[in-house]
Amino acid sequence: MKVAVIGANGQLGSDLCRVLAEKKLTIVPLTRHDIDVADAHQVNNVLACVNPDVVINTAAFHKVEQCEIEPATAFGVNAIAVRNLALTCRSKNAMLVHFSTDYVFGVGGSQPRNEDDLPHPLNVYGASKLAGEAMVAFTWERNFVIRTCGLYGLAGSKGKGGNFVETMLQKGFAGEPARVVHDQVLTPTFTGDLAKAVSQLIQTEAYGLYHISAEGQCSWFEFAREIFRLSNIKADLRPVSTREFASPVQRPSYSVLSKKRLNSIGIEMPQWENGLSRYLELRAASHSPSPAHSS
Repeated sequence: MKVAVIGANGQLGSDLCRVLAEKKLTIVPLTRHDIDVADAHQVNNVLACVNPDVVINTAAFHKVEQCEIEPATAFGVNAIAVRNLALTCRSKNAMLVHFSTDYVFGVGGSQPRNEDDLPHPLNVYGASKLAGEAMVAFTWERNFVIRTCGLYGLAGSKGKGGNFVETMLQKGFAGEPARVVHDQVLTPTFTGDLAKAVSQLIQTEAYGLYHISAEGQCSWFEFAREIFRLSNIKADLRPVSTREFASPVQRPSYSVLSKKRLNSIGIEMPQWENGLSRYLELRAASHSPSPAHSS
C-alpha cells in the first residue's frame, strides 16, 4: 500500500510517516513545497505522479485568531482545498483520510460528543473545518474524516510550530508564571497515538466520520499541572477563567469526544495521562546528546 502524507513535516504528519513506515507501508511524504492543496491543478498533477492508494491530509489553516481576520484563507485551505483532494482521490479511486476538529462543536455539554451530535461552531476556524468535512462527505465515499482534539507531538517540540506542552515547559524552566484556563475541558492527544489509530483504521473499509482522541478528560489547567508534575517542575501555575483570559475568539467549553464508533471496530486509545508520560520520555530521549564514540 502506497500512502501519500500531505503535511509530512508537521506534528501529526511526522508521526504518521514514522508509524506507517514501521507498518512496512510505502510512504510518500509531501510538504507545502511539494504540493499546494489550494491549487486544484497542482493537486491533480502531483497525485497523478505519486499514484497513491491512500492520501492522508494533515494540511490546515489552524491559527484560530488569524482565521477570524482571514476567513477567505481559512475556507480556502480548510474547505475548498479539501474538495480538490476529494475530487482527485475520486478520479484515482484512492482512499482519502482528512482531519477535522473538536472546534466544530459549541458551548455547553458535559458528556463526550458523538459523531451524530449536532455541530455548532463558534468561530471561523470551526466553521471552515466543518465545511471541509462536508466537502469530503459529498464528494467521495472512500473517506475517513477524523475529528481530534488537543494535539501535541515531537515535531512541535523541535521548533516546527510548538505545542501547549512545550509552551508550559518553557515557562516552567524559565520560572515564568503560567496562567491557564480551568473552565475549558478537553482530551489532550499525543500525535503518536493518533497515528497508530489511523494506521489501523486505513486497513479497514469502515469508511466515514470518526472521533479519535485520547481517553479521559481534563481542563487545560489540569493538563498543565500534569505536565509540571511529570517533569518535576515546581511551577508558578494558577488557574484563570476564560473571561479573564483575553481572546477575541470564542472556544468550546467542553470538547471531549466519544470513541464508541472507533471502539466498535476494535481500535482503542490510551488514557491522556499515559500518552503525555510517553511523549515526555520520547522528548527527553530526542533532546539527549549522543554518547561520545570511543576511539
